[in-house]
Amino acid sequence: MAVHWLLAAVHLLAYALALWAVLARATAFRRVTADGSGARNVLLADNFWGVMAIILLLTGGLRAFGGYEKGTDYYLHQPLFHQKMSMFIIILLLEIAPMLALIKWRIALGRQAPIDVRRTALFARICHVEALLMVLMVVAATGMARAVTFG
Repeated sequence: MAVHWLLAAVHLLAYALALWAVLARATAFRRVTADGSGARNVLLADNFWGVMAIILLLTGGLRAFGGYEKGTDYYLHQPLFHQKMSMFIIILLLEIAPMLALIKWRIALGRQAPIDVRRTALFARICHVEALLMVLMVVAATGMARAVTFG
């Protein structure tokens, strides 16, 4: 029982911290100047966002498919689980462009070269969409926890 509780607590805390990290990254993107000043703050928030995403994946996977919660069959037949996973996939797809840009930033900063800051406003907006999707994932999760069904 303690493992169930620990996994649930870590999973929920990771949601909160991931939401903070993605919003911090959005703010940091908006503060990057034309000369690249502030880029390191974006990278720091991005690192934290990435760690929280990994924790969410691990704890969520264990809870859904590791025998710690309601069981795999429950989750695979729960429509809100499918909605939650669809939102997660959308977040992953939205993350492709900022991730590739930030990899280039890391390489450029390592070489002490200038970074391309032309799409920082777009990346900040993407972060806000990701944050909204994360909130909606929590709404879906609360419905799953209470076995809400439609129809």
